[in-house]
Amino acid sequence: MIIEIDFNSDEAIYMQLCNQIILGIATSQFREGEQLPSVRQLAETIGINMHTVNKAYSILQQDGFVKIDRRRGAIIAIDINKLKALSEAQSELAVVLARAICKGLDRQDIHGLVDKLYDNYERNS
Repeated sequence: MIIEIDFNSDEAIYMQLCNQIILGIATSQFREGEQLPSVRQLAETIGINMHTVNKAYSILQQDGFVKIDRRRGAIIAIDINKLKALSEAQSELAVVLARAICKGLDRQDIHGLVDKLYDNYERNS
């Protein structure tokens, strides 16, 4: 997977990195048990500080996407707690949906967008 960081974005670099890795997992570019690049290696490849990569890996660990092993580094290990995931998705989607409504999108627009995104993930899995 190619990780693309937008250095001009208002979004923090560590969050961009987290989101890119989560998208990679969702599209099966990263698979369960697969080892992510070392903190140093990824920092050098992208051209960012090692602490930024370390912070992203820590957040991914807290959110249940990776496990950190002292010898192997960050490893994709999805913590499947469906009720927790549903609750998190509802919280995050509430804000996204509110923004979309404020911008004039209706229920049909949102359903179409969700279906399209979901189809893309299923196709790439």
